[in-house]
Amino acid sequence: MKLIIGLGNHPPKYRDTRHNFGFMAVDYLAKQFNFPEWKFEKRYQAETSYGQIGRHKVILCKPHTFMNLSGQSVQALRHFYKIDATNIIVISDDLDQNFGAHKFKAKGSDGGQKGLRDVIKVLGSNEFARLKFGINNQFRTKYDTSDFVTGKFTPEERGSLPTILKEGCKKVTRELES
Repeated sequence: MKLIIGLGNHPPKYRDTRHNFGFMAVDYLAKQFNFPEWKFEKRYQAETSYGQIGRHKVILCKPHTFMNLSGQSVQALRHFYKIDATNIIVISDDLDQNFGAHKFKAKGSDGGQKGLRDVIKVLGSNEFARLKFGINNQFRTKYDTSDFVTGKFTPEERGSLPTILKEGCKKVTRELES
């Protein structure tokens, strides 16, 4: 079984913000692979959807903790389903990459992403895969970091999101289908 976590912030005011790239990516995967409707599960503090990608049973997850406490949901799901860290993929935004870039790594550091930092801390491991979508743009220096990451995409960025999500999520499906 594989666990794919999309990092983001769940209150509606954060919908379609840069920090919610992870939520957008798992929504994309859910639609692409015909997963059932999202369901909130209190015991995991998360919305989940269960399905199949390639030969793997997959749990998609959108934590309802705030970004910086994402590890709570990951740990609850991991513990209940006895999922090894190597069978977890975390998808997040990345302030250090330019908008439109995406990078898949089998393991590594948090790279300054506080949601990833919490997942690493709670799991006690960085031995999980991650897909990071770049959000940096020409307006980055004009805003405080928290205002920038929780800000809405520009109209041009919004228009290119479907292509970016498709290309980035191909890296996840290749990983699962290998």
